[in-house]
Amino acid sequence: MAPKGRVTIREVAERAGVSMATVSRVLSGNYPVPASTRTRVLRAARDLDYVANAHARALVGGGRKMVAVVLRQVTSPFYAHVAEGVEAEAASRGWLCLVGATGGDPQRELEFVQLMREEGARLVILVGGVVEDDAYRERVAHYAQALDAAGARLVLCGRPAPEPGIPALVVEFDNEAGARAITGHLLSAGHRRIVFLGGLPGNTTLDARVAGYRAALTEHGLPPEAAHVVDCGLGRPAGHRAMTELLKDGPDFTAVFAGDDMVAAGVLRAIADAGLRVPDDISVVGYNDIPLAEDFNPPLTTVRTPAEELGRAAVRLALRDPEYTAGAHHLLGTHIVVRDSVQPPPPGRPD
Repeated sequence: MAPKGRVTIREVAERAGVSMATVSRVLSGNYPVPASTRTRVLRAARDLDYVANAHARALVGGGRKMVAVVLRQVTSPFYAHVAEGVEAEAASRGWLCLVGATGGDPQRELEFVQLMREEGARLVILVGGVVEDDAYRERVAHYAQALDAAGARLVLCGRPAPEPGIPALVVEFDNEAGARAITGHLLSAGHRRIVFLGGLPGNTTLDARVAGYRAALTEHGLPPEAAHVVDCGLGRPAGHRAMTELLKDGPDFTAVFAGDDMVAAGVLRAIADAGLRVPDDISVVGYNDIPLAEDFNPPLTTVRTPAEELGRAAVRLALRDPEYTAGAHHLLGTHIVVRDSVQPPPPGRPD
């Protein structure tokens, strides 16, 4: 979507056929204005997509030091810790933090971003992987341009920018490198039949993890057909259902790489339900290192993505430079946390 110039109060006044002072009175709500005039001004502002400049409001004392973080869900440990990091960093700077959950609905996301724009949030942070299609690219380009026109900023936290040069900042983990490392850990333990369980085609986060998994297999000399990706999506129930199905005829694999730790929780339950043990019969690894991962039975080997630091970094980097580079991209590192859920393949079974 092409950038659109900032609509001015003069344009609203001309559209409504009133003075700029009248427009200001209507929009501030602090002065009595005839109902018919108020209706004309508000219709003109809506038609022109006018939002008062947040920086201008700040100069007259009306600006809000407010950051909004928009998540798919608040019950996910990963999303909750990102939000906690945003809130902690905002609070340390005297800013307020608002959290909105979309349930993955693009319309709810759009409405929340628009509300934050109208309320004068200086920073809007969108968190989590997405399916990067044309609709996503158009939607986020619109967000970035609209927020920029209102004097605000957009941060994409763990999701890609739709195109170079839009006024948005990207902060994410190196998901591919983390997946390559944890798959390499399984391969180094002697495993060759490794299932990736938790794919979701088109999702930018999971696609990167699948790419790292495939790259590690190739680096260890395995053919492309050695990769076995189960596209079950995320969540404990999804992991449990998919793993239960895989175990019906007896496992032809010795290790499972779960797309995240909640999928791993479902995998562990399914393995126990089948009368098997981890890691004696099957090794399991996860991704994210949620706080409960070390309390799983057995404690889970996983990739640590310090989610709270991701949230803190999103705020810190966005506020570091008032004229931050459009399309700037910051990649945070990951590392493996080794616990008790991996050992070499059991004797007598193909690796």
